[in-house]
Amino acid sequence: MTKTKEDILYIGIDWASDKHDVCLQLPDGSKKFNVISSSPESIDEWVMGLRKKYKRRIHVSVELSKGPIVYALQKYDFITIYPINPSMLAKYRETFSPSGAKDDPTDAQLALDLMVLYPDKIKALKLPSESIRKLSFLVEQRRRLVDDRLRFSNRLINTLKEYYPQLLTWFSHRDTKLFMDFIIRWPSLQKLQRAHESTVRKFFHSHGGHAVSSAEKRIDLIKKSTVLTNDKAVIESHELLSATLARQLQTVILSIHDFDIEISHIYSEMPDADLFNSLPGTGVCLGPRLLVAMGENRDRFNTASEVQMYAGIAPVTERSGKKCWVHWRWQCSKFLRQSFIEWADKSKSYSFWAGLYYNRQRAKGNSHNAAVRSLAFKWIRILFRCWKAKTPYSESKYLQTLKDRKSPLIANI
Repeated sequence: MTKTKEDILYIGIDWASDKHDVCLQLPDGSKKFNVISSSPESIDEWVMGLRKKYKRRIHVSVELSKGPIVYALQKYDFITIYPINPSMLAKYRETFSPSGAKDDPTDAQLALDLMVLYPDKIKALKLPSESIRKLSFLVEQRRRLVDDRLRFSNRLINTLKEYYPQLLTWFSHRDTKLFMDFIIRWPSLQKLQRAHESTVRKFFHSHGGHAVSSAEKRIDLIKKSTVLTNDKAVIESHELLSATLARQLQTVILSIHDFDIEISHIYSEMPDADLFNSLPGTGVCLGPRLLVAMGENRDRFNTASEVQMYAGIAPVTERSGKKCWVHWRWQCSKFLRQSFIEWADKSKSYSFWAGLYYNRQRAKGNSHNAAVRSLAFKWIRILFRCWKAKTPYSESKYLQTLKDRKSPLIANI
């Protein structure tokens, strides 16, 4: 049986890290404001108290689609969450407060009003399966770890340049266990040159592979090297920082490996894994990210343009009088947009037509970034068709389609 408004308790929440301001619409239409602590115990006590007192389903509007307060409310089967877009709430606030005044209880009431007054605009939060939600968290967290790896690596390189630059010429790969172990073992050239030659040779042989074949060359370079400085203040402080950064890098690299294993395990069991593996250039990293971007609900998107706008790839056009302004889409997930852009960039080397399309865009005078975004825009159309039909991508079939349509892209081939 469909629930009427009389069967539902409406609540608006303005969340914060320490407390949440709440606006409750009572059965008689009046509003009641209160503040609850953000602790799990306080939230549970508040929710169960409302359930016992009003014995109704609860609809909650909050300026989040994920986060502690959302996760806390998800566990109650009598609560439906309505996420409010932050920009929508900000514009709604400006309607009633042109001065820009902001107050947490007022925001809670505005979130409540948006949910009650515009039910066709504010949709209930629908959770995908546990597997895809877990995969979504994992791929985003892995990306942050990759950013950490780059940040620590850059700091380490800059530190070594200041007192131990030879190390950067001896090792071309700066994110390997060999490189990190070497820095931790000999954090300065002075300490390295005091080590016995057999000790250094044994170190390289213990790591195997290329370290063994290049050991003698590196040992010879070590003998011929000259210290950049003898200033102990510089050397000893930078030694400590280099060793610290090397250990941080080791931890991050191992963590990324652990994430890769877990992501691969979940992704390989997803029904759509073969579809996303068929896309040129996705590989083990971008396949899971694109699967998360599209999701598993085929009714989620009705057209490819919806995906293009959701991903932030489609530009925004603003018109006023005789003026027309096309600009970057700001309100979107940066991680999602970057996933499509990275895939489009890699696809140039794996897809014949994608390489031609990119080169044609550059020939028109477009920058690399503009050409890749344009390619991503085109790829989303193809991906959308494959995703809707649950059919893996085929390069040969698509090239034949371009030929049948007499596409100018392959007209001279």
